Amino acid sequence: MNTLTRQAFNALCKAYCEGYGVASVQEQFSLAPSVQQRLQDKIVEQSSFLPKINVIPVLELQGQNILGCVTGPVSGRTDTSVDGKERMPRDVLGLEPYEYQLHQVNSDVYMTYRTMDVWAKFPDFHDRYTSNVQAQIANDREIVGWYGTHAAKDTDLSKFPLMQDVLPGWVQYMRDRKPENIISQGATADEIRIGEGGDYENLDLAVNDMLQGIPKWKRKGLVVMVGDELIARERAALLIAVKGTPTEKNAMNTAMATLGGLPWETPSNFPGRGLVITNHKNLSIYFQDGKWRRHIKDKPEKDRVEDFNSRNEGYVVEDVEQLVAVEFDNVRLPNAAGTGWQ
Repeated sequence: MNTLTRQAFNALCKAYCEGYGVASVQEQFSLAPSVQQRLQDKIVEQSSFLPKINVIPVLELQGQNILGCVTGPVSGRTDTSVDGKERMPRDVLGLEPYEYQLHQVNSDVYMTYRTMDVWAKFPDFHDRYTSNVQAQIANDREIVGWYGTHAAKDTDLSKFPLMQDVLPGWVQYMRDRKPENIISQGATADEIRIGEGGDYENLDLAVNDMLQGIPKWKRKGLVVMVGDELIARERAALLIAVKGTPTEKNAMNTAMATLGGLPWETPSNFPGRGLVITNHKNLSIYFQDGKWRRHIKDKPEKDRVEDFNSRNEGYVVEDVEQLVAVEFDNVRLPNAAGTGWQ
């Protein structure tokens, strides 16, 4: 590490000490809850999707869902003038309590001296490094939320490149607690065919059918989250149908403003063939308050600086009745020749 880089590294550590209120970041320390919340907010800001959902601090590693849900209608009337009749309140939060489970997640990174030598020339070295790490943590959270299936004691990125083994995500939460709301097949075993001659001719029909799985009183604020591969195929089919004239293209864009009458979006890092209907605020990430630990270490024997981060977090669907999805790995689309499914 050259002199300029050493000065930049010392300034980085000093900035972290001041921001975290600790004497040294080169010894393991825990972030105070208020500091941790600011860090969580900064991570959320790096994403276009995470600000739409809940990122909630909790005290325990395991417990009941925080936000909960209602059982159904609560309005009515009772004729209390009749002997023996009285008003009977309904247990508005009386659904089966669902639980969350947090697991330790490590986000350990390093910078080589060579990289630091280049970055040390920038006056915003501290902000540049911090924002890059925060952006990747936000990116990881999105990927794990959709693809995560389990929490392995020893994760393997080469075997699970989409971090399926880091934490159970939202879809896995549903598989474990409300599997009937995850559509896994149509007429053909373990396949959901979307396209001409399939289980659903188009996305509108698929969404309309899925919507029936959500009680009517829980359909407020619903949005369709749909993969870019499904949208691209839908657009291509419509363009062929309207023959690509400008007027008909405008009509096509109007037709695709909604799917099944619901607004839609393609979240970043969402599975290409994914299809989920829910309310943004039905999705949560819980993290344990005051349990973010960090240690920055100069490692000259490896010509790098190492930055160790650990936290406890987990994914939660607040109301399992307000989410319906397809098994995205089972979705099949017509092949290019139109002779089969792929």
